[in-house]
Amino acid sequence: MPAGTLYRGREGMWSWVAHRVTGVLIFFFLFVHVLDTALVRVSPEAYDEVVATYKNPIVALLEYGLVAAILFHALNGLRVIAVDFWSKGPRYQKQMLWTVMGIWLVLMVGAIYPVLGHAARELFGS
Repeated sequence: MPAGTLYRGREGMWSWVAHRVTGVLIFFFLFVHVLDTALVRVSPEAYDEVVATYKNPIVALLEYGLVAAILFHALNGLRVIAVDFWSKGPRYQKQMLWTVMGIWLVLMVGAIYPVLGHAARELFGS
């Protein structure tokens, strides 16, 4: 690593990057969601066709990714708030990040069946 660089590549930097990336992904999802929902006023038949394309296993994987992005962004946002507003926050930011990651992992494991169960039944039968 060159001398004098600010980049350290540690947990704080990666959580910063992941927070921004998940925020952008959530924004684009909301943008597409507003557009496809607005389509119902233009043409209900076209809306039904678009919604029908969402009922496949690939989209279920994308929905699981959306759940992952929203959960990480929300939990990391709470960590950022704690770092900013708690006087001891900066001292414990690394421990809080690992706590966030642990909670995120547990919630993601818990979301597998509710989000991907239908897709698994479609692919492999009931």
